[in-house]
Amino acid sequence: MSTAAIKKTTSRSWRVVDIVVAALVAIAGGVIFWAWDQGAAALSAPMNAAYPPLTGLLAGGWMIPGVLGMLIIRKPGAALFCETVAATGELLMGSQYGASVLFSGFIQGLGAEIIFAIFVYRKFNLPVSLLAGAAAGFFCGLNDSFAPWGWNIAYSGADKFAYIVLTTISGAVLAGALAWLATRGLARTGVLSSFASRKAATEPVFS
Repeated sequence: MSTAAIKKTTSRSWRVVDIVVAALVAIAGGVIFWAWDQGAAALSAPMNAAYPPLTGLLAGGWMIPGVLGMLIIRKPGAALFCETVAATGELLMGSQYGASVLFSGFIQGLGAEIIFAIFVYRKFNLPVSLLAGAAAGFFCGLNDSFAPWGWNIAYSGADKFAYIVLTTISGAVLAGALAWLATRGLARTGVLSSFASRKAATEPVFS
C-alpha cells in the first residue's frame, strides 16, 4: 500500500477523540430533541388548525446533531452515529413519540450521511451542508408519511407531498444552515483544534 493510501485510510479512521466528541454532540442533541419535542407540541396545534402539513416546518430541529456531528468530525458514519445516538437519548428522557424515534433518528442520519458520502467526505461547505440537511428532512418526511407508525399516514397524497417538501426545506435551513454556522463559530473559539474542522471558520463558503 502506498504512503498516500495509508494516509488516506488513517484520516478516515475514527480516533478516541472523534468518538468522545461525537458522543458529546449526540448527547447534547438528545437534550435538544427532548426540548424541541416540547416546543413543537405547543406550535403544532395552531399549525394543524391552519394546515396540518405546516408542521413539517418544525422537523429540522430534530436533524441538527447528524449534520453538526459530520461537519465537526468529518469521518464516515458521523452523521448516522450522532443522529441515532441523539434519538436514543431523546427516548431515554421520555419522548412523546415513543420508540419510533429510534428509526426516525436512524433514517434522518442516513439521509445526511448519503450526501456527505456522495462528496466522498471531502466537501463540508455551505451548499453540501444544506443538501445534507435537506436530505435528512426528505427522509424524515417519507418516514412520517409512509411508515406504518408514521403520524401522517392518514394524510391525502397532496398533503403528504406538501409535508415532505416542508420537512425538506426545514432540514436544509434548521439543520443544514444552522449546523454550518455553529461549526464555523466553534472553530473560531479553538475548541476544534484536534479536527480538520478547525479551519471551518476560514474555509470558502461555496467551494
